[in-house]
Amino acid sequence: MEKKATREAYGDALLELGAKYPNVVVLDADLAKSTTSIKFANAYPERFVECGIAEQNMMDIAAGISTCGKVCYTGSFAIFATGRAFEQVRNTIAYSNLNVKLCPTHAGISVGADGSSHQSVEDIAVMRAVPNMKVVVPADYFEAREAVKAAYHIEGPVFIRLGREPAPIIFDVNYRFKFGEILKLRKGSDVTIFAVGIMVNEALEAAEKLREKGISVEVINVATIKPLDAEGILESVEKTKAVVTAEEHTIIGGLGSAIAELLAETTPTPIARVGIRDEFGQSGSAAELLKHYGLTSEDIVEAVGKVLSRKGE
Repeated sequence: MEKKATREAYGDALLELGAKYPNVVVLDADLAKSTTSIKFANAYPERFVECGIAEQNMMDIAAGISTCGKVCYTGSFAIFATGRAFEQVRNTIAYSNLNVKLCPTHAGISVGADGSSHQSVEDIAVMRAVPNMKVVVPADYFEAREAVKAAYHIEGPVFIRLGREPAPIIFDVNYRFKFGEILKLRKGSDVTIFAVGIMVNEALEAAEKLREKGISVEVINVATIKPLDAEGILESVEKTKAVVTAEEHTIIGGLGSAIAELLAETTPTPIARVGIRDEFGQSGSAAELLKHYGLTSEDIVEAVGKVLSRKGE
């Protein structure tokens, strides 16, 4: 299966935006090669700001520039963009609903050997909690590229979570991202798997394994976690009456929490959450870590079995 990192989509999308919109400004924190914003820097140096190893300062600079009619994109690693610079993101960007797009890379446990200090497993939860912030987690390169481009047209701050490791290609060059809407990738009647990021491909693989066992699985890509497409989610749940969520993130505050909250308030439903269970990461290869923390198609299959056993209760 062809693979390509979602961080590569960031640099490619910025090139397209830069050519089309002269008010696009890109900032980075000494990580332009890693985030791939170096592509924009080389093409449009007059609209690129290298802030050095100073994420807090970068966010405040972006906030200031955005008040002059510019649309700012900021790049860093997810752990720094959401952790180190949280106060500036909250108080300077989100409070004033400024046009700053946070597109950090190297999110999740799949960062690998860099270890827990660089593995952001709480970033979705942190950004979900900030008023005015929109949260997007693309499933592959093409969705990431389209999401970065779509963010230009979304008023206010947007957080787009991007990864380091090459991820399986799910879509193609004709894919168009629809902000705020779920995307049904596979129809089913027995259980719904809601997934984001690299776990979307794992969910599709799990669905095929379950099909061989006679279980009909609906697979839905929830690329926009905030605002959540409550109507689309509930439509699927009303049909299958069983839910599994899958994310490369702590189950506390992420996709699993968002959907569990929605179901608890509207349609109580058996649910199982596949994700990191209140733990820090550790050093290892991406594949080793995903297996260790239970983020594989086999883990999703197991979760489906558990939730189906509760469906008739």
